[in-house]
Amino acid sequence: MRAITLIAAVIGGLFTMLGRIDGAVAQDKAAAGYPSQPVHIVVPFSAGGATDVAARIIGQKLAEEWGATVIIENKLGATGSIAAEYVAKAKPDGYTLLMGTGSVNSVFPAVKKNLPFDTMRDFVAVSNFFITPNILVVHPSVPAQNVAEFIAVLKANPDKYHFASSGIGSSLHLSAELFKQMAGVQMVHVTYKGSAPAVADLIAGHVKIMFDNLASAWPYVRQGTLRALGVTGSARDPLAPGVPAIAETLPGYDASSWAGLLAPAKTPPAIVAKISASVQRAIKIPDVADKMRNMGGTPVGDTAEHFAEFLKADIEKWHAVVQKAGVKID
Repeated sequence: MRAITLIAAVIGGLFTMLGRIDGAVAQDKAAAGYPSQPVHIVVPFSAGGATDVAARIIGQKLAEEWGATVIIENKLGATGSIAAEYVAKAKPDGYTLLMGTGSVNSVFPAVKKNLPFDTMRDFVAVSNFFITPNILVVHPSVPAQNVAEFIAVLKANPDKYHFASSGIGSSLHLSAELFKQMAGVQMVHVTYKGSAPAVADLIAGHVKIMFDNLASAWPYVRQGTLRALGVTGSARDPLAPGVPAIAETLPGYDASSWAGLLAPAKTPPAIVAKISASVQRAIKIPDVADKMRNMGGTPVGDTAEHFAEFLKADIEKWHAVVQKAGVKID
C-alpha cells in the first residue's frame, strides 16, 4: 500500500511539473508573439504634463522597437482613480497598461479609503521611468537662508508660518508633512485648488512656504521672487544648481515623486519581462534620458523586480506619514 501511495505521489508530482512546464512554454510563446495588436498606455492626467509627455516619448520608442502601434490614452478624473480602475480591470494580457505615478498609486491610496483599486493587489510593476523631487521654496521675507536656519525659525515660532499646497493628500502636502515629522516643527497647512493659485499667493506673501514641483518653481527662484532652501530628493538635482538636498540636513528625508509603467495583476511574467526590457533600453537612449532630465526627472528604467520593491517601500512610507499626521480624505 505504501508503495502504491508513493508511486501515486510521484506520478502526481510529474503531472504538476509537466503542467508548469506547459504553462511556461505557453507564456514564452505568448511573449514571443507580443505584441500582435495595439498596446494602450493609459495616463491618468491630461495631455501635455510630464507624465503624459514621458508616456509618449517611451511609447514612441516601444512602437519603433516592436514594429507595433502604441496608443496613449488620457483618462482623467477622481485624482487618477478612473484610469487606475480601468487598467486594474482590463484583461491581463499586456495590451492595456497604466502610467502609474507616486501621487496616484502611493500617496492617494494612503489618504483615501475605499478606492476602486489597490496598487499592490491589482497591478504588477513593469519599470519606473523617472523620479523627480519637489523643492522647498519660501517667500523672501522668511529669515532663513538654508534648511537648518529654517528649522530654527519654525521651532522658535510654532504654528506662526503657513505653507501652501495643491490640496489635501497631494504630494506637495505630504512632502511638508514628512518634513514636519522629521524636523519636529509645526506649520499651518493652507490648501488651494491646484499649484498655480498656491504659488501666486506665495509670491504675494499671503503664505510663506511651499513644497512645489521643481520644474515649475525654479523660474521664480531664478528671478529672485522665491528663495529655494532644498530639494526633496535624496540627493541634489542638476535642475537646481547650488541648492542642497533637504536630506543633507535631515538624513533620510526623501519626498520624490515617480512615474512608471504598471500592468494588470496576473499579466504573464514573460510579457512583463519583455515590456520591462524594452522600456529599460528606451530610457538608456541618450536623447530620451535628456528629455526626462529637461522635464525635471532623473531617468531610472529599472527591472520589474526592483520597481516592485521600490513601489512597496514607497507605499509603506506614505501610509506611515499619513497615519502619523492624521491626514484623510472622506
